Amino acid sequence: MDYAKKLEKKALGGAATEGGTPTGVAAPPNAAAAVGGDGVSVVGSPLHPDPQVAAKPERRRFDKTYKWSILQQADACVGTGQIGALLRREGLYSSHLANWRREHREHPLDGKTAKKRGPKTATPDPRVSQLQRENVRLTARLKKAELILEIQKKVSEILGIPLKTLDNEGSDS
Repeated sequence: MDYAKKLEKKALGGAATEGGTPTGVAAPPNAAAAVGGDGVSVVGSPLHPDPQVAAKPERRRFDKTYKWSILQQADACVGTGQIGALLRREGLYSSHLANWRREHREHPLDGKTAKKRGPKTATPDPRVSQLQRENVRLTARLKKAELILEIQKKVSEILGIPLKTLDNEGSDS
């Protein structure tokens, strides 16, 4: 027996049947209103909500003024269970409150400062700039030393003085 016929019997006969035998459970009083003239359920009725589910659920977004007002209300709560009642009334989780308090400590939610979006910029290590300056200084000294060596080579060639090379440095001949 298909579903439409079961609904029609339920709406018209009072007691629903499963496989031809009565179940002993009476049909709800407004079952006839939920079934259309052709035995098909009316979508959107209280008994048969819309079966379509959104393709992608939407994340709830809270603006700064709402967060700020909830934080103020939570701070005003002094009795046992008042914060829980506030969260239930507003449909929030305790993690929302904890995250908003952390956000407020880091960047006040009173609307005076804008929160910068995107990845955090890494703060440079102070030693990096010191090492870069030292590198520049040592590179300049190296260039001066190489220039002095070139001049010494040219002077020794002009005067005919042989320079010690790595091959003959250890010998005194």
